[in-house]
Amino acid sequence: MNFLATAALAFAMSTDAFAVAIGKGAALQRPHLKEALRTGLIFGTIEGITPLIGWALGQAAAPYLEAWDHWIAFALLGFLGLRMLREGWMGEDVEDEDKPQRHGFWLLALTGFATSIDAMAVGVGLAFMDADILGTAGAIGFCTFMMVTIGVMLGRALGRVVGKRAELAGGVVLIAIGSTILYQHLAAG
Repeated sequence: MNFLATAALAFAMSTDAFAVAIGKGAALQRPHLKEALRTGLIFGTIEGITPLIGWALGQAAAPYLEAWDHWIAFALLGFLGLRMLREGWMGEDVEDEDKPQRHGFWLLALTGFATSIDAMAVGVGLAFMDADILGTAGAIGFCTFMMVTIGVMLGRALGRVVGKRAELAGGVVLIAIGSTILYQHLAAG
């Protein structure tokens, strides 16, 4: 793959994480750049590792992974999306000072993993191509780091405007991403 193809792939793999990051930033009490960088680092690291895992799995078991990856992504994103919807619907309008300062590591890691299932599937595909997997995975991880960091800071600016609706929107986005992944795989088969 050439540079332009790698850059386009990295950007495409980071867009769902960017959408989720906006909701994460809006749900926090005025997140600072340090928290945005932390969130970006968690998402970027996971998004950079999953193509490597996919590539390794693709070397040995591509048919098995391809048969289930879309269901795994759909279930994880659906679960997280429903959780966000429940919290946004049932939760009270939270004043800025009552919002958390940061999200827990495990919640961010699980969300990062859920949004990176497609990158794992890409890694499986790259196993059958003459592609530089380390360079491609690094580009995906770096692009995700940048997009998520920007997304959290953008969510900070939007948080005061959209309030609790951001959590509802974030839940809808996660469910839509999971449904789209499932639809694309089922329609292709």
